[in-house]
This record gives sequence, C-alpha cells and structure tokens, in this order.
Amino acid sequence: MTAPAAQRPVPDADERIRAVREAKEEQISRAEGWRRRGPLLPALIFTIVVTQVPFVFTLYYSTQSWNLVSPGSRRFVGLQNYVDVFQDSQFWQVALNTVILIVGTVLISVILGLLLALLLDRAFLGRGVARTLLITPFLVTPVASALIWKTSMFDPVFGIVNFVLSPFGVEQVDWVSRFPLPAVMVALVWQWTPFMMLLILAGLQSMPRDILEAGRVDGAGAFALFRELTLPHLRRFIELGTVLGAIYLVNTFDAIYMMTQGGPGTASSNLPFYIYQRAFLGFDIGQAAAMGVVVVIGTIVIATFALRLIFTSFTGKEEAA
Repeated sequence: MTAPAAQRPVPDADERIRAVREAKEEQISRAEGWRRRGPLLPALIFTIVVTQVPFVFTLYYSTQSWNLVSPGSRRFVGLQNYVDVFQDSQFWQVALNTVILIVGTVLISVILGLLLALLLDRAFLGRGVARTLLITPFLVTPVASALIWKTSMFDPVFGIVNFVLSPFGVEQVDWVSRFPLPAVMVALVWQWTPFMMLLILAGLQSMPRDILEAGRVDGAGAFALFRELTLPHLRRFIELGTVLGAIYLVNTFDAIYMMTQGGPGTASSNLPFYIYQRAFLGFDIGQAAAMGVVVVIGTIVIATFALRLIFTSFTGKEEAA
C-alpha cells in the first residue's frame, strides 16, 4: 500500500532542516575562524606594509634610470637596468665573494659547532660554565664583534693574533688589509659557531641512549657509533643550521662595513654591500634597485628549495618513527 499524501513531503522537510542546520554550522565555523584570525590581522597588515610595499617600490625603481647626482635624469628604461646588472663584471665578482663567504663560514661553523657539541654532550666538571662561555659570541652584536676582531685581534701592532704568532716568526702582519675576505670570515665564524653548536647539541640530546648502548654491546667502537648512528641522526639538525646560517649570512653588511669597507677595491665586498655602494656612494638608484630585486629573487628560490628538502627530511623521519 502507498503512504498517505500528507506524509510524502516529510523526507523533503527533513532534508531542508538538515541543510539549514549545516548552513548554520558553516556560518558558525566561519565566524569562529575569523574570530581566531582576527588578532593576527594587525601583524599581517604591518608585515605587508613593512616588507611588500617597499619591495613594490623597488620593482618600480628598477625600471627607472635615476641618478641622484643628475636632477631631472629620471626616465623609464624598462629592463635595461637588469641587462646592465648581468653585464657588470664587478657584480659577478661580488656574487662570487658572497658565495665564498657564505659557504666557507657555514662549513667551518658547522664543523666547529659539531666538535663543541660532542664535547658538551659529555659530563665533566664545569660543563655549565663552559656552555655559557661558548654561547657568548652569538650574543655579541655584529658591529661590536667586527670591531673586536679589527682592533683587538687583527691589529698589526697591538693585535692578539700577531702576539700569539710572534714566537713562530710571524712579523707584524696587517691581516685585514692583506687577507680582507678571510678576516671577515673569521669574525663571522666566531659569531656563528655557537648557533650551530646549540642546534647540534639539541640533536645530540634528543638521540635515544639505548641505541648507543646496543651498539656498544655489539662491539662497535666510538668512531663506528658516530659514523653509523650519531651522524645520521644529526643530519636534519646540520641541514637546518646550514640553511638558516646561509639565509642570514646573505644579508651580511655590518661586519664588512666595519672591518674592510669592501676593499681593497671589491676584494671583500658582498652583494648587500655592493648594492649599498651603488645606491649611496654612486647614487645610481635604478641599478641598485635592480640588483636588490635579483638578489631577493635568487635568495627566495634557493631558500625555498633548501627548506623544502629539510621539511621533507623531517617529515620522513617522523613517519618512519
């Protein structure tokens, strides 16, 4: 038998009620989402105003031929500034200096940080004091660090480096003038080694001790344990420290400005300092803006690729665990 006619629209009414309920729940979830995001909007707006608006102006200036020494010379040139940048031999020399500075500083800092982290992972008398003293260089401001190395360490007459090396026949060497780029790298290594040490030490302390004990029971030596167990576990932390250090060192300016002024010539200049020279010493705003855009885009591409590899490594390790 068929149902009465009055009862046939009941399923439609139930579906209508369910749809209204789902719409209300969706509105509530949207309102809840905006309520949670609301406190973050001022910070987001501030970040956009401080970072993206200046970058848009930089893009605009990079299409202009504008030299502050010549009033009225401002005109639109399109991509000509970018062509001039890539044809500038000094730009490529400075880019090479930047790569050498970053790679050398990061590699040496990671190696020294690894050795110090292995030392601090062991129990010995005064470990807390030693850890505090080793962290201290990272807390010194970069300008003060550069001045310390230029005046107290590398001074040709009163420098500590020449004093320590004088028994070995080293004369009064002006390290900053003769070896400008290595001198800057030494100051940066002194400052960044504690950062690498802290990251690697955190990785060492997160390593399960029972794995090392099992390896010792199986007869593995100290070097075999380090090569087969400790180093693979520290890989993620070393990669993270390498990428973060490289991203920060791309922006190195204060150490070069305080120690060498980029000289002699461009022997110790990096990309940020060369852009500063073009903008505030050569007054060529168009080319300086074009260089800044090229550096920013290159840094973003490399950093995105490197961070993606690191996040993949961390995610793979967590899934395997």
